[in-house]
Amino acid sequence: MQEARVKKTWKQVDGVLLLDKPLGMTSNDALQKARRLFSAAKGGHTGTLDPLASGLLPLCFGEATKFAADLLDADKVYEATLALGSETDSGDAEGEVIATAAVDLDETAISGVLPRFTGNIAQVPPMHSALKRDGRPLYELARRGEVVERAARAVTIHGIDLLEFSGSTLRLRVACSKGTYIRVLATDIGRTLGCGAHLGGLRRTAVGKLGLDAAVTLDALAGLDEDARLRCLQPVDALLREMPAVVLSGEAALRFRHGNPVDLPPGMAGRLRAYDGERLLGIGERGADGRLWPKRLVQLAA
Repeated sequence: MQEARVKKTWKQVDGVLLLDKPLGMTSNDALQKARRLFSAAKGGHTGTLDPLASGLLPLCFGEATKFAADLLDADKVYEATLALGSETDSGDAEGEVIATAAVDLDETAISGVLPRFTGNIAQVPPMHSALKRDGRPLYELARRGEVVERAARAVTIHGIDLLEFSGSTLRLRVACSKGTYIRVLATDIGRTLGCGAHLGGLRRTAVGKLGLDAAVTLDALAGLDEDARLRCLQPVDALLREMPAVVLSGEAALRFRHGNPVDLPPGMAGRLRAYDGERLLGIGERGADGRLWPKRLVQLAA
């Protein structure tokens, strides 16, 4: 007799998981695996991390999903491994080699080139990307051998640090704005060095103020009991750390919780995270009348 399948019981779980995503897994697969481990009824991520990259992937559960979009515009930090001496059509190790050259460099030559790629720069998105043309991802066109014109995009490279140089391998730390293609950066650096390069490996170490030092792997989570697993979650407001905070009390906290505007202390403006004591109420924004208007509220257990 076939055993009856046990129906999964989902529950309300609120918080942010800093996941150290493994290589070769899509962001959505990582999210679904983590969601099942927590039995979380609702989950989402704060922007995809390529399957060929490992590292920090903040995941949101429950009420934290209301703030996932607030991290999409955050700066990122990566550790990139460049394979010198060959360029590929995709800019990474999965592509076909289209050019090779001898590598005759030293650290002084490399250090002299890297500053050229810092600051505000323009990048042409690669054909092997998820950007769409007439409703179709560019990577689908690239797999058919098609190449279409792509407009350059403005990105900001805050800094590039040389971590290691060994023969034909170059390791860099790159702090950059959203929308930066590290594959394109690797190709452009290789061309400037005169030997060509492609991205051999990529690891994301920071998203905004969130760092990899507090992240946990899926394997580690799977080995924990439920209580220990829940202790791995960051609070719901972990995604809002760069936003100024205002503490409300009494009638003001009650009014805000019910979606009504409240008075603001002098000097406070813009988007603010609002608290009743230490309890997060949500996000508000100062209106033209000088009051704080609720924008996104949370319903957390007391």
